[in-house]
Amino acid sequence: MGPITVKALDGVDMKIKRGEYLSIMGPSGSGKSTLFNVVGGIDRPTRGRVYIDGVDIAKLDAYELAWLRCRKIGYIFQTFNLIPVLTAIENVTLPMIFAGVGREERVRRATEILETVGLGDRLHHKPAELSGGQQQRVAVARALANRPAIVLADEPTGNLDLETGLEIINLLRGLNKSEGVTIIAATHDLKMLDVSDRIVYLRDGRVDRYETRAEVYIGAKE
Repeated sequence: MGPITVKALDGVDMKIKRGEYLSIMGPSGSGKSTLFNVVGGIDRPTRGRVYIDGVDIAKLDAYELAWLRCRKIGYIFQTFNLIPVLTAIENVTLPMIFAGVGREERVRRATEILETVGLGDRLHHKPAELSGGQQQRVAVARALANRPAIVLADEPTGNLDLETGLEIINLLRGLNKSEGVTIIAATHDLKMLDVSDRIVYLRDGRVDRYETRAEVYIGAKE
């Protein structure tokens, strides 16, 4: 910013375990979204390394990075980011087209995932015909379309009411447990603490502290 250098992330060093449910918390401007985007291969770090399954993704070229994002990572956005002219099942099958999955398998898998997230009766509804919670469920289903190892959820309950937000949180936790998917959520939602294995608190681009769910409960009691 002019003569001033602002480090969105500054010396962050962390490991995330396979199958872990991790919440990234911190005030606005703390670096949550930047950390989220660096882990997901959306932004490249100016310095440092990001390893997924032993591969430094910061060194991959655009094609390799696109391949990795398509097959290893699922994204859930606060604003849903569904394509308005496509139905629920078409939104979910779209990532599978990019991954080269055949049509019959795409339809079968998308139907199965939508049924898993409770939308078996909304397969052919477009986003405008769905509630906010239902749209987020479609977004969750789309994130799981290519059976990713990691799901990145950026404020997944930010645009939802309390009850619907809790449903989405429990849905993500259930999928984390049943499918073994690693969930990394950037969030302000304290309800996330109930399902997180670990919470990372960021401040001014640095890791302020880590807490486990048990430690959060003990602190709350104290």
